[in-house]
Amino acid sequence: MTLLPPLLIGMLSLWLLAEGFYAILLRPKRGDKQHTDRFTYIMLWGIVLSSVTIAILIRPVVKTTLHPKLPLVGASLFIVGILMPYVIIRALGKMFTVQVTIKENHELVQNGYYKYLRHPSYSFFLLTCLGLGLYLNNLPSLLIAFIPPFVAFLYRIKIEEALLVQNFGLVYLEYKTKTKKLIPFIY
Repeated sequence: MTLLPPLLIGMLSLWLLAEGFYAILLRPKRGDKQHTDRFTYIMLWGIVLSSVTIAILIRPVVKTTLHPKLPLVGASLFIVGILMPYVIIRALGKMFTVQVTIKENHELVQNGYYKYLRHPSYSFFLLTCLGLGLYLNNLPSLLIAFIPPFVAFLYRIKIEEALLVQNFGLVYLEYKTKTKKLIPFIY
């Protein structure tokens, strides 16, 4: 069995460290409406960790190379995907939690990244998964690293947006008509 390249180990360590930091510091507080999460946070991490593990393990088994420059592009996207959520979290401030939650006196943020996207932190998380898949430079690894997390995030978005409609009503429905879900100007 081949050892993982040091860059991949570093990238994965940075990702897990950042997400662990967010999970500890940004969990809901007492009094927040947490019952609406439906375990999507645990589901997401189960799917992401499984997908990442399988994508890495399948790479040496299914030896296909897409393009020699993809690892560099993938590593770049991976790093951007890890660092940008910090900016998004700062924009939401005290309203950001890792679980689908409505805080007391919750406000709907519609500026900054939220002027264009309803779920920019999810977009950057998925960019990290895409970056990993491109870094691995293998079509099965790319598909496994990206598609299951993408589908899981679509489910979480459905749960989250139902809660936001319930909490903000027509204001959120109007906001949905002005913004895209995950990709600016496209989707």
